[in-house]
Amino acid sequence: MTIDDLDRMIRAYDGVRVLEAQDDLFYLYDPAADLPPERQQPFATIVTGDHYEKVSRLDEPGAWRLNLGLTKATYTSLFGPVPTERDADWVLDSVHDYTARNTLMPHPFYAAQYWIAVVNPVEAPPLVPLVQEAYEFAARKYANHQSRQTQ
Repeated sequence: MTIDDLDRMIRAYDGVRVLEAQDDLFYLYDPAADLPPERQQPFATIVTGDHYEKVSRLDEPGAWRLNLGLTKATYTSLFGPVPTERDADWVLDSVHDYTARNTLMPHPFYAAQYWIAVVNPVEAPPLVPLVQEAYEFAARKYANHQSRQTQ
């Protein structure tokens, strides 16, 4: 699987807007393309370098990481309780090797918010239901917020 393959798959969902920074991709559910900055929370990201942290060694040639925000139920079914201990660099201690390739793991910084990560995923099929869930969860949060605004 390539970044382009994954990018096409995520962009195919209705209502997705993509923000780009430093060759990284941030996927938002924003069907009207009018979310104010404070509400622009991505449901998926593709990070292509060590722009924000170095724990996954994304500075190595060809390295990149997919990150997905999931529901608590799905996250805990995959990994159990979220890690709470952090090291001196603020990396969560999940007992996972954050440099491992093609391995689903808690996100090194955002696992406490039920985010997962995979560095250099090889095959799309195992990821498709997780990408779908992240998208649907973002769409539900958007719809709930819109509903509260009209009440």
